[in-house]
Amino acid sequence: MNLSDSSVKSSDSPAIQPDVCQLKIGFIGAGNMAFGIAQGIIASGKVPPTNIIISAPSINNLPRFEERGVSVTHSNDEVVERSRLVFLAVKPHLVPKVLNGISRNVTPEHIIVSMAAGVTLETLEEMLPADTRVIRVMPNLPCVLLEGALLLASGSCAGEEEEALLKTLLGPCGLVEAGPEAWIDAHTGLSGSGVAFVYVFAEALAEGAVKMGMPSALARRIAAQTILGAGVLLRDTGKLPAELKAEVCTPGGTTIHGIHALEKGGFRAAAMAAVEAATERARELGKK
Repeated sequence: MNLSDSSVKSSDSPAIQPDVCQLKIGFIGAGNMAFGIAQGIIASGKVPPTNIIISAPSINNLPRFEERGVSVTHSNDEVVERSRLVFLAVKPHLVPKVLNGISRNVTPEHIIVSMAAGVTLETLEEMLPADTRVIRVMPNLPCVLLEGALLLASGSCAGEEEEALLKTLLGPCGLVEAGPEAWIDAHTGLSGSGVAFVYVFAEALAEGAVKMGMPSALARRIAAQTILGAGVLLRDTGKLPAELKAEVCTPGGTTIHGIHALEKGGFRAAAMAAVEAATERARELGKK
């Protein structure tokens, strides 16, 4: 199989060419995160969908990839053989089995990108050939709508060039940042799990309006738009949350009375504790 057109070339220290349009990209796993990342890469316009291949043991999730021109297979080995940038998009408990199966085909030209929560760079590197370039990336569910938040952390053999490549490819998925691995678990608690925390808040907002007499369907629509608008303001104005909160709170007004009720209910402490609990659970998964 001819892979000479890959944009990752082999040498003692493989370099990444500026032009990535010929890069071959593979995904092992076809869940929502893989779909979101693949959509972002295609949306970047830098890699055609025909340069992407994805594997999964069943056909359930594959049609949506095929609809976008992505090649599909049931063979993880085929993904590795036909790709130079390989995303590992499987559940954490499946990582050892998958890496044990593909490691014989991993070369110094490959970059392995793991999206498995809790599986450390050290663990990944131990299960792959020496000097394999490994990166962890932690996305979140809004990646499927290209509104995600992703954090990258590089292994001992990967560095700025590999991070720059991923930022270029994943930029359309949303916010892409890089940092030390120690931040990955916190990012899981903040943004990976945080999406669900926001949904709980949205549900509570809507139920509060229903209690006050608003129809349920309307309350849900307004709650969703309220959270969306507040998030866009927070992102695009660059103001601190406290600043924006102060702009809404007039002396003696409705909002400050509502915030007082939140504080009496322990809302702030509960949100902090939720991020902490999810982060600690991610750390526990990494030790297994």
